[in-house]
Amino acid sequence: MALTLSQLNQATLEEATRLLAGLYEHSPWIPQAALAQRPFTSLAQLKYAMVGVLSAAGLEPQLALIRAHPELAGKAMVDKSLTAESSNEQSKAGLTHCTPQEFETIQQLNRDYNARFGFPFILAVRGPRGTGLSKAEIIATFQRRLQGHPDFERQECLRNIHRIAEIRLNDLFGYTPELGNTVWDWQEALAQHTDPGYAELGQLTVTYLTDAHRACAQRISMDMRHAGCDTVHIDAVGNVVGCYKKDSASSPSNGGYRPISHKTLLTGSHYDTVRNGGKYDGRLGIYVPLACVQQLAAAGKRLPFDIEIVAFAEEEGQRYKATFLGSGALTGHFNPTWLDQVDADGIRMRDAMQHAGLCVDDIPGLKRNADDYQGFVEVHIEQGPVLHELDIPLGIVTSINAGVRYQCEVVGMASHAGTTPMDRRRDAAAAVAELILFVERRAAADGDSVGTVGMLQVPNGSINVVPGRCLFSLDLRAPKNTQRDTLANDVLAELAAICMRRGVHHSVTENMRASAAPSAPEWQARWEKAVAALGVPLHHMPSGAGHDAMKLHEIMPQAMLFVRGLNSGISHNPLESTTNDDMQLAIDAFAHLLSDLAQTPAD
Repeated sequence: MALTLSQLNQATLEEATRLLAGLYEHSPWIPQAALAQRPFTSLAQLKYAMVGVLSAAGLEPQLALIRAHPELAGKAMVDKSLTAESSNEQSKAGLTHCTPQEFETIQQLNRDYNARFGFPFILAVRGPRGTGLSKAEIIATFQRRLQGHPDFERQECLRNIHRIAEIRLNDLFGYTPELGNTVWDWQEALAQHTDPGYAELGQLTVTYLTDAHRACAQRISMDMRHAGCDTVHIDAVGNVVGCYKKDSASSPSNGGYRPISHKTLLTGSHYDTVRNGGKYDGRLGIYVPLACVQQLAAAGKRLPFDIEIVAFAEEEGQRYKATFLGSGALTGHFNPTWLDQVDADGIRMRDAMQHAGLCVDDIPGLKRNADDYQGFVEVHIEQGPVLHELDIPLGIVTSINAGVRYQCEVVGMASHAGTTPMDRRRDAAAAVAELILFVERRAAADGDSVGTVGMLQVPNGSINVVPGRCLFSLDLRAPKNTQRDTLANDVLAELAAICMRRGVHHSVTENMRASAAPSAPEWQARWEKAVAALGVPLHHMPSGAGHDAMKLHEIMPQAMLFVRGLNSGISHNPLESTTNDDMQLAIDAFAHLLSDLAQTPAD
């Protein structure tokens, strides 16, 4: 029979320790110390209490815990001396049925890893979904982490140990993150669609209005309908809009005035991706609220307001030189000149939209009336290492950094690499290289500004030709608008100075400027209340990345919730990931926010 929190809270310390003894390999002292914090109101609270115990224990106990774990497919598995929990986990990952070649590969990796770090490789082999990683995934992770820094690897082993304990605790309590699994499965299905040229490489790339993009829109539409949305449509820029209607009994009858609790709640995120990106950037913010709608619909429950979920068609600016195209249309900031932009294949945006069956004449009508909305909330994977390093599942966003992006070109003179003396060259790429180093120094001088040249191209370049032309992108971000503008002015001034000194020319086209977007205090407080109700610690943090919430901030209050990512929180990368448990916590937090709004007085 599954254990309950009530039983755990009421048990003697000795009995409670015995019940939790198998969570951490040969280390019952961790749950025993955490039990001093009883009573626990949630499993999440218990999990974080144990994280805190190990964090405070110091280096030697941490290393002892790591070394208490068996190697993957190692001697303990062969001679059947694994604990029952480890045996079950390695079996689910297929490690008990390795081919001779797989077994030898893992054995060699074990030897190499131990020689490099002095402790065994630890991986939660049941994985982010809890059902088990494939042997190929395990070997690939092993090979990647073998190149890590010793301090990082020690912490990564501890994080994986906590994940192992989390899954074991779920098993002990008979708990399954059902909606977290649903969101996981929805995103896996959506990730099947990817642009040509990337599908063959097993990479995820979905850019604006490609066949894969349109297939994603159709799948999201289907998911919205099946989850219980009352209306679903694809609008004039390709946004997928689903609405779960309010209880008709709560509709206003006071001459058209709509109290705050009767206004629509707007939420969502984007479904396009960067090239060779991850599965959760943006998409998590579509499916977390949709899981809440599914839960409400299954219970036959309505709220005193509509929930409008928007899957924004474009946020990344990958195909055209336009970003926040989807959310910008809702704020009335869709720039008509974008329609005449062409992609790398010479296809105008206008033509791509017409081919997709979208009517550009309807775009102005997409602008939302802010008076009809309570505000905008967005759930998003963190895209950074902070929550991962702190072992905290959720983060409350205080503000989104200001940003500006440019597409730039430097033109010099192409010449023979062998016959052109170094002091006679007008090398466009060298000028850009000098600028890149300046951007790195100048952004670092601010402490919290960042600058990136993420795209760099020498058109028609050749190994034996001095580059005569160089195209590059420039992305500059800072917590405040004035700080961003000073950074940008300094970088552009340096670009001009470098080009003058080197005898080359440059051009700069600004294609995105977004103001800093501080979270609305009342909405940030709602997220705080929701997260606190789950029993996990509150952690406040700024967002260095841009989000659709930045655009909605221009017309209505907004606030974001971050979800911890795995693999150092990496994003815009195939290694981007999170767990079903953390997804479930995000869903639970969103459900608390909805419940809180439903109980807000209507006046």
